[in-house]
Amino acid sequence: MSDLDAAEVHGFDRRLVPYFESLNREWIEQYFEIEEADERVFHDPFKEIVEPGGQIFFVIVNGKPLGTCAVMRLDDQVYEIAKMAVSSEAQGRGHSNLLMKSAIEFAKQAGADKLILLSNTRLKAAIALYEKFGFRAVPITDADDYKRVDIQMELRLK
Repeated sequence: MSDLDAAEVHGFDRRLVPYFESLNREWIEQYFEIEEADERVFHDPFKEIVEPGGQIFFVIVNGKPLGTCAVMRLDDQVYEIAKMAVSSEAQGRGHSNLLMKSAIEFAKQAGADKLILLSNTRLKAAIALYEKFGFRAVPITDADDYKRVDIQMELRLK
């Protein structure tokens, strides 16, 4: 059985918060630098993401969190996919697909009209994943908190 067969997606759990930070720090520090907005979210992801109506998903394989993805509520119609990360040892196994499906379904169930995300074109695999799920590049309108953003993408849900 592959680890994808054993993979389960779970919603927010305070016990998993350290993994949310460590998984994201891994990729951010590899390509960029941690910014003030990252630190704010890492300090209290429940307050910053879940409490305002968002969710944080985790891919768990054999009890170990290998990936995470946040969905942030921006307003009643717009949600943002943020802080998606899969551990370097588990990349290429389909975990990001599970996270994307969970994030999109969450936004649909919440009644969102669209999902947006902010990224950087250096992250070729991430951009390919977003395009695979129907996201398209749009003008950048929501990137004030991050210097590393050079692309905004959106997916219409309605």
